Amino acid sequence: MELLNDAALIETYKKAHAKGAAWPEITQGMKEVGIIDMEIYLMGTRLFMIMDTVADFNHDKAMQELAAKPRQSEWEAHMAQFQDTSAEATANQKWQLMERIYEMDK
Repeated sequence: MELLNDAALIETYKKAHAKGAAWPEITQGMKEVGIIDMEIYLMGTRLFMIMDTVADFNHDKAMQELAAKPRQSEWEAHMAQFQDTSAEATANQKWQLMERIYEMDK
């Protein structure tokens, strides 16, 4: 996902995602749909997310469930002011799945 190219907005977006700053309902909703942990990285205006999920995680089903959770649509609308996307876009429309093509042996 891309953020708007505005240094002040990017700093505010980073503050909204600082430890303890995300709305508790959002974090709880993610846990309820099977997201164990999440990391978001920023490079310039580009965001990259890594999610650790339960073994049988179904992304499409989870995003559908998440969209119906308390305050989720409000959070998405709030975050849209920073993102280079439509204010009406859902999390599923904003964040796209990527194909992993390499993983170093563990």
